[in-house]
Amino acid sequence: MLAPAADAWAWPRPVSAGARWPTDPQQPTGPRIVILGTRGIPARHGGFETFAERLALYLAGRGWRVTVACQAERSGGPTAWRGIRLNQHRPWSPGPLGAMEMDVRATTAALREGADIALTLGYNTAVLGGLLRAARIPHLMNMDGIEWQRAKWSRPVRGWLWLNERAARFAADHLIADHPCIADHLERHAPAGRITVIPYGADPVTGADPQPIRARLGLEPGHYVTSIARVEPENSVLELVSAFSRRPRGMPLVVLGRVDSAGNAYHAAIRAAASAEVIFAGAIYEQDVVTALRAHATLHVHGHRVGGTNPSLVEALGAGNAVLAHDNRFNRWVAGDAAAYFHDADGCAAALDELLSNPARRLAMQAAARSRHASAFGWDLVLTAYEELLLRWLPARLLS
Repeated sequence: MLAPAADAWAWPRPVSAGARWPTDPQQPTGPRIVILGTRGIPARHGGFETFAERLALYLAGRGWRVTVACQAERSGGPTAWRGIRLNQHRPWSPGPLGAMEMDVRATTAALREGADIALTLGYNTAVLGGLLRAARIPHLMNMDGIEWQRAKWSRPVRGWLWLNERAARFAADHLIADHPCIADHLERHAPAGRITVIPYGADPVTGADPQPIRARLGLEPGHYVTSIARVEPENSVLELVSAFSRRPRGMPLVVLGRVDSAGNAYHAAIRAAASAEVIFAGAIYEQDVVTALRAHATLHVHGHRVGGTNPSLVEALGAGNAVLAHDNRFNRWVAGDAAAYFHDADGCAAALDELLSNPARRLAMQAAARSRHASAFGWDLVLTAYEELLLRWLPARLLS
């Protein structure tokens, strides 16, 4: 089943004529909000951290007093950044256990220090949200994707995530879905009136200096294909590499993401399937390199099969990429008619053959991508929608 049409959820939702917080951004005295659930800001890791940074800066600029819980890599980290308070916590344990520990300490700090409202990004330790509700702190939770379905997790971790997804119904006052299909999924456990759809955002990219990709990766603008994703089975990286490598393409495929063949059978299979035209670039966090990589790509392949509005796909649309995406209800709603689609390695190979030999079609797809991004995924739309929702959940005494 394909996703419901975009207008089924009336996104972008019209901006209401509700309250705004009329404070001086230089002297913030507005509502106190704590943002939980990410590794923190400035963003260095992924989509949720980028969103947390953008929302925190937006709200701080409108007079809110913003605190972001951060996972410290060492003692003595910064306690403030661009007018935002950083509440640093250094977990003692690695991996998922350390993330749970981080959530416990961040939630405890929010209770101790007080907040007018809390926003949690992701439901990994949703059960802790019940403490916020018990303290009468309005608690909103962005539910991310259907995390427990991801193949990368062990059975115990998937069970924990499954439990927390259901606990979120009781641990949060209101749930935020970044995609209509995620909202449909959540409605199995929570009434529709407690769910709001607000997708992820991205900046438009209208130009970028190509020097970073020339210097870092030896690439020529307009002469390579990109894959930007965590290298995991549900992101179809093996199918893409196998399809691309079936015949000479006359240009490289750049796989942006960590690939360790030692001790990882999936990564080893990807390397074994790769032709000499595949470049494994590793994880790159320098924004100028990533922006240039997107801006000058011939084609972007998005293989994600699980999740909601994926940041990588939204960013590809904002960069005006011709996009070849895995054919599923999540990607179909995000990219719509702007993208071409594939089901498996054979379909991906056939689509690559056609698209790489058809510059006119790619040019039309690039224009359609920019149009789709502008209609639904600009940061101004997304951040305004978040503030509107937060204002509706603030205690009435703060709005009088």
